[in-house]
Amino acid sequence: MELAPNDQQQRILSIDSLRGLSLLGIFLVNMMAFHSPYLYYNPYEWWDRPSDVMNFQWIDLFVQASFYPLFAMLFGFGAAMQHEKANKRGVSYWPIGLKRFSFLLLIGLIHAFLIWSGDILINYAVFGFLLLILLRYSGKILIITGSVLLFLPNLFLGLLLLLMAKTDPTSVIFWTDITSISQSISAYGSGSFMEITAQRTRDWLTVNGLETVLLQFISIFPHLLIGAGVYKLGVISKWMDKPASALRVFGSFFTAGVILKALPIIFEPNLAYTFIQDSLGGPLLAISYAALVIFLSTKKPAEKLLHPLAAAGRMSLTNYLMQSVIGTLIFYHYGLGLYGQISLKTGVWLVLAIFSIQVLFSKIWLSKFSQGPMESLWRKVTYGGQRKG
Repeated sequence: MELAPNDQQQRILSIDSLRGLSLLGIFLVNMMAFHSPYLYYNPYEWWDRPSDVMNFQWIDLFVQASFYPLFAMLFGFGAAMQHEKANKRGVSYWPIGLKRFSFLLLIGLIHAFLIWSGDILINYAVFGFLLLILLRYSGKILIITGSVLLFLPNLFLGLLLLLMAKTDPTSVIFWTDITSISQSISAYGSGSFMEITAQRTRDWLTVNGLETVLLQFISIFPHLLIGAGVYKLGVISKWMDKPASALRVFGSFFTAGVILKALPIIFEPNLAYTFIQDSLGGPLLAISYAALVIFLSTKKPAEKLLHPLAAAGRMSLTNYLMQSVIGTLIFYHYGLGLYGQISLKTGVWLVLAIFSIQVLFSKIWLSKFSQGPMESLWRKVTYGGQRKG
């Protein structure tokens, strides 16, 4: 679809705003892992202060597992856009994609093992290689394939867990690993850099072991396919041409997503309800947020509110990595050493303060440069001296 200059600017604003919003949502969830042993405790029982319980509930309902899917869709969207640009220039996207994802994999490995174990870049890079094989297919095929891979296996596993909960409730209860909690607090709170690195490695393997490969596949890769399909079908442009359609998508997907995400709150929280909450409710809520931002980008008064998010989103890789650097410097022993010593409420305020600084920094940086520092490096590694086009 040919777009007029204003439409093109609005489309770019909506995409960058979505990246910025994703960064904020991911930061809110990641902050819990920055300042506490989030991997190893039951979050529904860990926080006892009323203010912390309230903050966890709204993060759990509206944020948790709803922004990494959106970020992954945008990653697929970007890959499809670059694939199309390469085709228009008459060159193969394969060497470009291989260099692009290889560099991302390298950055992810450094991030995961030397900065913070909760890295998502390794997953994006690995699944990006697989996405290269499928980018030649139509947008319709990509969206259908992604939707099937996302919803059918997760629905089956969710129903299986519900059946387990009914037959043996003890099989799906949350567990709190006191030993791992103690190790985390000892390493991050008072350990040496080598001890912290060893703990980072243990934490990464806990989430990314061989037994989790299938779950990683059905929870991340489908979003890349859906995002690529969205680009190929021009969904964002179509929603911008008919904002009422985007608003209807927001209303229906938001309602369905909130209902599914509220299951652990409505019923007793267990692994069955939280799995359905994250794997099914999270992506639905992510799509609703995307539709809302696209709708707002077509309205002049609301459009101005999106510009701060867009500034952060234009430097999404730089800001994502900086969040980890800042977070670990505040809480790990080689920084301020505040690990395990702050409330969830304080963590939320820290996120808002740090993200505000990132928005300001992004605006200043982009007033002088066209890209963020990591984005510029990524581009140079990918394209070398070639024109990007």
